[in-house]
Amino acid sequence: MFQKKPNIYGSIFRFDGQATVFSPFKGPCYRCLFPEPPPPGMVPSCAEGGVLGVLPGIVGTIQATEAIKLITGQGEPLIGRLLLFNALRMEFREVKIQRSPDCPVCGDHPTITELIDYEQFCGIGRGEEGQGEATGYDIDPAEAKEILARDKHAVLLDVREPHEYDIVRIEGAKLIPLPELHLRTNELDTANTIIVHCHHGPRSQQAVKVLEHFGFRKLKHLRGGIDAWAEEVDPSLPRY
Repeated sequence: MFQKKPNIYGSIFRFDGQATVFSPFKGPCYRCLFPEPPPPGMVPSCAEGGVLGVLPGIVGTIQATEAIKLITGQGEPLIGRLLLFNALRMEFREVKIQRSPDCPVCGDHPTITELIDYEQFCGIGRGEEGQGEATGYDIDPAEAKEILARDKHAVLLDVREPHEYDIVRIEGAKLIPLPELHLRTNELDTANTIIVHCHHGPRSQQAVKVLEHFGFRKLKHLRGGIDAWAEEVDPSLPRY
């Protein structure tokens, strides 16, 4: 938008894809379609969401087609039209989208005039494979085991997805997937120590931020996640 260049947008999630063209001064921009970023912790990682393997190729081909159309000036680009694809039903649908006069980027009185750090703004982790940045709540697996042994009220909170929980779990862990956490905090008690873990660490770091937002203070973060637990505490657990 700020460089006045068309953005050929494509997005994929599980079995669904979508595509459109955001063309400055000719139609709506991305913020017209998505006015507000998702709350911290609600953006799923690849491990949480996943995608049907062929879907990137389908949506990518649509994007390439739109690029050729824009370059050659042929056809009718997807400006102001959001193309939706559902692979399970093998169905394409189209939704009209319009420029919003109140849009903070392209509206009549824009308030956003430069790029911001959207990863920081949305609370997106820096990657599932790494363990992310250290937090003040970090503990290693041995410390977590000790806390669970001495504090019968301590809660081990697993924020992975159900299919991961079925592969391997720490005995006694309570499962609340990260995307559901902000809706299920009533299942937890602020008086209890809560040790949060995921597979390697990034999702549980996001979960700690979500719980902080809801007033939880007795938080611990299992550094390295269940993978570190399996390596350092219980080698009998399968690793994936």
